[in-house]
Order: sequence, then C-alpha cells, then structure tokens
Amino acid sequence: MWFSYIFLVALAGAITLQWWLILRQSKHVANNKNAVPAAFADKISLEEHQKAAAYTSAKLSVAKIELFYGVAVLLLWTFGGGLNLLDQLWAPITSDPLWLGVAVMISFIIAGVFIDLPFSIYRTFVVETKFGFNKMTFPLFITDFIKGILVNLIIITPLLWVVLWLMQTAGSYWWIYAWAVIVSFMLLMMFIYPTFIAPLFNKFALLDDVNLKERIESLLERCGFKSKGIYIMDGSRRSSHGNAYFTGLGNNKRIVFFDTLLESLQPQEIEAVLAHELGHFKHKHITKQLFMMSFLMLGSLALLGWLMQQGWFYSGLGVTSTTTHMALIIFMLVMSVFGIYFQPVFSFFSRKNEFEADDFAAKQSNAGDLIHALVKLYKENANTLTPDPLYSAFHDSHPPAPVRVAFLTSKMKDND
Repeated sequence: MWFSYIFLVALAGAITLQWWLILRQSKHVANNKNAVPAAFADKISLEEHQKAAAYTSAKLSVAKIELFYGVAVLLLWTFGGGLNLLDQLWAPITSDPLWLGVAVMISFIIAGVFIDLPFSIYRTFVVETKFGFNKMTFPLFITDFIKGILVNLIIITPLLWVVLWLMQTAGSYWWIYAWAVIVSFMLLMMFIYPTFIAPLFNKFALLDDVNLKERIESLLERCGFKSKGIYIMDGSRRSSHGNAYFTGLGNNKRIVFFDTLLESLQPQEIEAVLAHELGHFKHKHITKQLFMMSFLMLGSLALLGWLMQQGWFYSGLGVTSTTTHMALIIFMLVMSVFGIYFQPVFSFFSRKNEFEADDFAAKQSNAGDLIHALVKLYKENANTLTPDPLYSAFHDSHPPAPVRVAFLTSKMKDND
C-alpha cells in the first residue's frame, strides 16, 4: 500500500532527524563544557557550567531511548494490530457506535499515559534527583498521577463524546462544528484552570510581601494590566526549579510565582521577570498563539474530514475498522510524525515572541536586572549555556542564553 510507504519513509526521516539533532547537541555541549562562555565568565563558575553540561547529557541519554521506544509503540499500535485489538476488546461490551468510540479513545489515551510512565518515573527519581532538583516523594507522585488521570477523564470524556457525535451526525462539514466546540472548550479551560484545576495539584497563596506587592502593582498599573491577584505557588514541594507565569483568561487572569523563584531573586529582579511576562500580554502573544492554534486546528480537522473517507488511510496503517473514532486516533498518530518537520517554524515564532517580551521588559524595568535574574535561573536550573544551534532551532522555545543576554545587553547600551 502506497500510503504505508509514505508513512514509513516519513517516520524513518523523523527518527533520523531527531537522532542526528540529539547527537549534535550531545557533542556540542561536551565540546564546550570546559570553558564558560565569555558573557557568563564572571557570573557562573566552571563547576556550575559543567553541572549544566552533565544534566543536559543525562536528559539526552533518556531522550535517545525514549525516541526508539516511542517508535516501537507507534508501530505496535498501527501495523502491529494494537488499535484493532483495542477496538475488538470494546466491541462486545457496547453496541452503540458513539460510546464505543469514546471507550476506545479513552482507553487509548490512558494506555499512552501508562506507556510513558516508566520514563516519567526515571526522569523524576533518577535524573532530577541525581542533580538535586527533585523534591517529590513517591506517594505525592502517585497521587498526582491518579489525580491527573481522573481530572482528564472528567474533562475529556464529554468533549470526545460531542466531537465524535458531530463526526457521525453533522454531515460533510462536521469539522466546522467540531472546530467551534474545541475552540470554545479551550477558552473555557483557560478561564477555569486557575480557580478549579490548578488548586487540585498545588497550593496558592496571595503574595504577602507588602513592599514587593507595591512594586509589582506599580508595574502592572504602568503596563495597564489588571489581574485577579498575585499568587505564590508551592513549587518547592515537587522541584527546586523556579518559574513564573500568567494563567487564566479575561477578568480571571492571575500572576503566579513559584516560591522557589521568590527565594532566589531580588525584588528588582522579580519585577524585571514580571515585566518580561507582561511583554507577552502587551504584544498580545497569547491571543496570537490562540488564533494560530485555532487556524491550524481548523485546517487539520478539514484534512481529517477528507482522509476519513479514504479507505487507504485506514488500511495503509494496518487498521481494519473504518469508524470515526479510529480515523481520529490514527490521524493523531500520523500528525505526531509529520508535525516534527514543522517544529522549527513554531520554535522560530516562539523565540521571536521572547525577544519582543525582553525588549518590553528592558523599557518597563531594567535590562540589567533581567540579565541578573536570567543568569540566576540558568544557574539554578542547570540550563546549558552552549546548546547546538540546530538542536536549539528545533527544540527551544526561548533563544539560547548567550543570544538572549547579548540582546538585553544591547538594550542597556541603547538606554545609556
């Protein structure tokens, strides 16, 4: 079958590309581990630089195994008959095509979670523990795991039911209605996430540092940003990595700082980090990303609407059932392969957004403070300062550390 050959060639190309990029990254980091880049020579010690290299190498070693493990699982699902077996296991239990589809898809999703579980455990309790980042206990890991499955079941099950119902009953243009439902669902989740979902996993407390709160509120006022509150999250329960983010939508927006971040940064550095995040808001990056995702989703669903009518789409991947739910599953699997080739495009736009946010932060706070904050975060998170340029172009949503610091340094000179 010609489609089988196209898929296998694309898969082989994707494996080769990813393996080559991993090897490039490994070699580049190893070749540069004995010298701290000049821009960081007075800020990061050689020992810290080499720790970042070792941490990067450890993660890449896992990625190599995970790459071929994932390919084996993909081939077992398709040509190995895994999807056919899953369908056959549920067929005697329900005669309703709609609920059969929901059951098969939920089973496929849960199976995927358990298939990835060994790597999640290894990354958390071996790699992260080895480098001093993991703070999670095994009981907490299991609790998070079970909660995650239950929450996803509650959220995803009704969405799958509606989408499959539309695919089966809404005619040739079902994909337009399904697109509207999925986009509406995404917006709803963004709105309710901070209030109902995030608290199931973490504790959030309002910022009680009066001086820092006044400093942040002054910045928010200058930037015209209204928030439902400034919250501190107990990130230290799980990891020593620090972070900050915006969450929510509309008048339900929140600013969230990891407690680990507040412990490591000075007030002026926290203000600079927040100014960067506000830059994303000011440049409407979230809105633009939502629009782009919605546009791509509409195109993908339209493509699925055509593919699900083609017999070769099923038989070319070893699937005997031509049901709507099976079309949706194999479409997701196919897109996971072909989507790899488009990663540099998405990474490019993401890095462009980061530069714009840094530029905004340099104008609203102090570029030097942001540099100091970033250096501390690079050091404490053991982020490599010397990524391979091609690997970074594929995988990194943020510009490499030297490039980003050089950009901010130029902004300092511009303001002199």
